[in-house]
Amino acid sequence: MGYIIDGFIEAFKLIGSGDPEIYQIIGLALFVSLTSVLIATVISMPLGIYLGLKKFRGKVFLGRVLNTFMGMPPVVLGLFVYLFLSRNGPIGHWKLYYTVTAMIIAQTLLVFPIIMGNIFNSTKIHGLIIRQSCKTLGASPSQTLFVLFKELRVYIFIAVATGFGRAISEVGAVYLVGGNIKDKTRVMTTFITMNTSMGNYSKSIAMGLILLTIAFVINGLLQKYIGAYDDSN
Repeated sequence: MGYIIDGFIEAFKLIGSGDPEIYQIIGLALFVSLTSVLIATVISMPLGIYLGLKKFRGKVFLGRVLNTFMGMPPVVLGLFVYLFLSRNGPIGHWKLYYTVTAMIIAQTLLVFPIIMGNIFNSTKIHGLIIRQSCKTLGASPSQTLFVLFKELRVYIFIAVATGFGRAISEVGAVYLVGGNIKDKTRVMTTFITMNTSMGNYSKSIAMGLILLTIAFVINGLLQKYIGAYDDSN
C-alpha cells in the first residue's frame, strides 16, 4: 500500500519538477497518438461513410474483417511492422526502424480499423435513413453529404476518441518499432513498462496517473461535446 501512496506523491513531484525529460515523454506520446489518429481519421472517415452507404457483395464480410482487426493485439501488429521496417525487410532501406515515424506508422495501422469500423457500422445503421430523407426532400449530393456529416458527427467523434484512447495507452507496437530510446522514442507507456521492470514502481505509478489524467480529460471533453449536442436537439 505504501508504494501506491508513494506513487501519488511521485506523480505530483514529476509534474512540478519541471524535468524536461518527463515533459518530452508526455509531449512525444501525445504527438505520436494525435498524428496517428489524424492520419487514420482522414483516410477512414470518407471511406467508412462511402462503404457504409454503398450496397455491394461482401459488405457483411467487410464488417466482420473490420471488427476482427479492431481487436488485433498491438504486439502482433508491431511484429509485422517490425518485419517490414527491419534492415532485411521489404522497406528496410528507408531506415525507419527505431524512429518516431515507425511508431506513427504502427499506431496508425492499429487505430485505423477501430475508427473506420465504428464509422462504417454507424453509417450502415443510420446513414441510409439520412440519405433517403435528403433524397425525399430534394437535397443535392453536396447538401446530402453535409447533412450526413452533421448527423453522424457524434458517432464520428466517438470513433476518433476511441481510436485516440487505444493509441495513447498502447505499448506493445511502439516498444517493438520504437525501441524506447531515451530522448528519442520513449513515450509514457514504454516509460511505465521500463520502470516497472526495473522495480521503480513509484515512477511507474506516477506516469500511469498522468496517463489516466489525460484519458480522463479527453473523456470529459467527449461527454461535454455529446451533452451539448443532445441539448441542441
